[in-house]
Amino acid sequence: MGDVTATAGHAGGAARLARVTTGAYWYVVVGVLLCAASLPSVALLLLLDRVAANAPLVPLCLVPYGPALSAALYALRERTRAEAPAPARAFGRGYASGFADVLRLWVPATAGLAVVAAGAVNLTAAGLPGSYAVVLAVVATLVVLWLLDATVIATFFSFRARDVARLAAHYLVAAPRVTVGLVALVVVAAGVVWLTSEAVLWLFAVVGVASWLRVARPLVADVAARFTTSTDITRPDTDTDTD
Repeated sequence: MGDVTATAGHAGGAARLARVTTGAYWYVVVGVLLCAASLPSVALLLLLDRVAANAPLVPLCLVPYGPALSAALYALRERTRAEAPAPARAFGRGYASGFADVLRLWVPATAGLAVVAAGAVNLTAAGLPGSYAVVLAVVATLVVLWLLDATVIATFFSFRARDVARLAAHYLVAAPRVTVGLVALVVVAAGVVWLTSEAVLWLFAVVGVASWLRVARPLVADVAARFTTSTDITRPDTDTDTD
């Protein structure tokens, strides 16, 4: 009896070790691929001088980062669904399937953030009171939160861009716990940059994406329940469209 118990214990320990090892491997590979896929944004940011006049260009430099983040979201979700550890394949599939849809969201959103940044750096020149900076900060925060929700929806569902935009705006209010969680993630990301550097945030972005995915689970589940008819909602299998 003791031998059977010991054997079962060893088997359970080996299974747990295998899960931990596979999970670590998946996160490392996705993290490396995320860094690689975001290199265009990093290169563009490095070319900018750190002066206030260039602030409006910063959001525009982040446009290539959108599909990379979407691919990381897709790959990390596939970790719990894949039969074999193939994170690179999952990342590539997510990047290819969501590239165009995510760009349709990121281009106008980052353009809007560029306009907000231009307004912020020119408040004094325009003779506007400093209180307008608070208004612009609130607008920028709302745009970022909307973009995070929209990226999640575009990653996991095949909706039209205007439907994704409407749903993302809807869930900012309809899913307050998700919105609060996203605010916390944005604050943490800003704190990491403030206390360390942008490089640290870039190198460990996969940790943030994993937290983002966890926070967004209720949103994904609600969209699947209310706006799709298929139980398999993950791209590229889903071909659902809203009215």
